[in-house]
Amino acid sequence: MSFSTIEFSVEDNIATITLNRPDAANAMNPQMAKELSECAKGCQENADIRAVIIQANGKMFCAGGDLSEFAAAKEAVGSLLLSMTADLHLFISRLTRMNAPVIAAVQGTAAGAGFSLAAAADITIAADRAKFTMAYTNAGLSPDGSSTYFLPRRIGDRKTRELMLTNRVLSAAEAVDWGIINQAVAAEELEPTVSAIAAQLANGPTLAFGSVKALLNQSFDNSLETQMELEAKSIASLSRSPDGHEGIQAFLAKRPAEFTGKD
Repeated sequence: MSFSTIEFSVEDNIATITLNRPDAANAMNPQMAKELSECAKGCQENADIRAVIIQANGKMFCAGGDLSEFAAAKEAVGSLLLSMTADLHLFISRLTRMNAPVIAAVQGTAAGAGFSLAAAADITIAADRAKFTMAYTNAGLSPDGSSTYFLPRRIGDRKTRELMLTNRVLSAAEAVDWGIINQAVAAEELEPTVSAIAAQLANGPTLAFGSVKALLNQSFDNSLETQMELEAKSIASLSRSPDGHEGIQAFLAKRPAEFTGKD
């Protein structure tokens, strides 16, 4: 796959998606959203991909939407945004629904859609200099990129409202304290930290990871009994899978498991 606003590579079962508009602060525009959607489709259809990293080139992770392109669209801006968000949301939906865990590596400011991407990832690691802000209402706009879905689930309604209504800027340390991201590390430690986590996950039981993601994504919408029934069906199904068999046997033999991630 060839792209103009992102970079994409796969190595050792790890897909790396890199936002690549550094001169525009990696701001989201229709082309980037379209390319991200196509990239996620490729990830979803490739069973060899067992972990995904989302990162960015340049100083900023993502400054949000490209307001200059929005302004240039004039009366057609509504149509532009409907098309752009359709692609961006399909990208997020595909990565959320796939078995492979998604890790966001945030090296700089994540604003607007950048914040949304960081919140949507399964695991998010940031450099200690990174900052996080919603920013949407500063431009008279409302949030997109799944942030109104994931942020209340990550940190609760009250804190989400504060971030979206006041556009408070959080440091990386504050984002950890709030539960928005998992870790804040020194800038020089970001890449090795994320690589180590991705390698661990890429060698893990991918089907089980997918079940964890699916169960958690549904948990706020189901009754206790419904959720427990889904848990029972999931663990029973996984116990019959090659990785489930391997995991049980490895545990009993007190040896490291060798997972394949295959059905």
